[in-house]
Amino acid sequence: MATEQESQQVSGGEFEREPVPQHAWMGFKNFIGMYAGEHCAGTELMLGPLFVAAGASAFDLVVGLLLGNALAVLSWMFVCAPIGTRCRLTLYYQLEKICGRRLVTMYNLANGLMFCFLAGAMVTVSATALGVWFKFPMPALDDMYPNSVGWVLAVAVVGLLISIVAAFGYKTVSKFANIASPWMVLVFLAFGFVGLRQFITATGVEIHSAGDLWSLAKTHMWKGGDALPGQVKFTFWHVTFFGWFCNMAMHIGMSDLSVFRFAKKSWYGVASASGMYVGHFMAWIAAACLYAYQLHLDPMDTKVLPGPLAFRAAGLTGLLCVIIAGWTTANPTIYRAGLAFQALTPKSSRFKVTLATGALATVAGMFPAIAMKLLDFVALYGLILMPMGAVIFVDFWLMHKLGLQSSYAEKSGKHFNLAAGVAWIVTLVIAFLLVKYAGIQIYFVSLPGWFVAAILYIVVSKFYQQKIRPAA
Repeated sequence: MATEQESQQVSGGEFEREPVPQHAWMGFKNFIGMYAGEHCAGTELMLGPLFVAAGASAFDLVVGLLLGNALAVLSWMFVCAPIGTRCRLTLYYQLEKICGRRLVTMYNLANGLMFCFLAGAMVTVSATALGVWFKFPMPALDDMYPNSVGWVLAVAVVGLLISIVAAFGYKTVSKFANIASPWMVLVFLAFGFVGLRQFITATGVEIHSAGDLWSLAKTHMWKGGDALPGQVKFTFWHVTFFGWFCNMAMHIGMSDLSVFRFAKKSWYGVASASGMYVGHFMAWIAAACLYAYQLHLDPMDTKVLPGPLAFRAAGLTGLLCVIIAGWTTANPTIYRAGLAFQALTPKSSRFKVTLATGALATVAGMFPAIAMKLLDFVALYGLILMPMGAVIFVDFWLMHKLGLQSSYAEKSGKHFNLAAGVAWIVTLVIAFLLVKYAGIQIYFVSLPGWFVAAILYIVVSKFYQQKIRPAA
């Protein structure tokens, strides 16, 4: 039997294939900083403007985000964190116990790739700040491919730095976020005030009350008109469901089991509110304000480039914020992706695997199509990973109550749990058919999809486990 010290040395101190021991548990402030740093970040300067491009009104944006973000925090608190602090395993090792090695290999590939592409979008965001400094051509809203050598080099440099930080592990990621997040929050708040002042100056509107401010927001900033070409028109329910499910892979999809396995208490899930209401509320609204002002100045200038937006609002400080904010978001994302790929080859070095993962994310970041279609991509990656979150939830809370075996693959010695595989694949097929042929937009299929996956897993398990009993 390996000693605890030897086990730590094999895993690099990250406990990839064992429960996190008590001495490695972390306090509440670590999670406050991580969530604030990860979700008040460079991509907020992409997502905020895209709400404007999607034609969301002031009411849709403000009230929709208040509700959607509350639902997201509740999902972290009551769906993800309780399992994370009870099992204290990574998402990938826990799924291996449930699904079997072969099925979880398929899932880990999908999971790692989705997180790589998401991290690539964050690298894209940081690179737009370098574009302002070095004045190389940057991509437009409808660009799919790199459009200059300067762009490629900027993404490569930023991606390398981010990957190195992520490779040093969760403690380094958390420490980086705690150092950077307080300053970033203040800069994002400044973006909002600067954008508001610019609007007041440009329109000549006098603000004497909250009613005057709301009138300015409705008539000049977020007018709720048609979406820009190539963008989906957003209503109140689009904003609400996006606010709730843009991080579906992390809470309902259970990816943050890998984070909350370090938490002392499950109620630390409330720390996600620091990211939702500082990042996915204040920062999105501030960034939307900057982009709305850009369109007010020139309706034909539809480029969504965080670097120029931040520079117009806060100069050099704004550019530094975009670069560092991209780091704090991409760091934990690459860390998660590295864990997914490292789970495919458990004996390999997590440090080296994470560096290779960062390289893949950097290549993805060179293609601006992901960042420019970030609303759609975020909805897609959450949908792809969501069914396995339902499988974990059912397996942990319901299987024994239903007279079924939890962690079935581990206890039966099977490498492929058919019930989990059917729940994942069939749910995705049903969701695809609903989007493709029933005309239901992708933002609205994930919620019913979770229940479909849960029911499928239970029903198929009843038949599957009757035929194949766990080994004694």
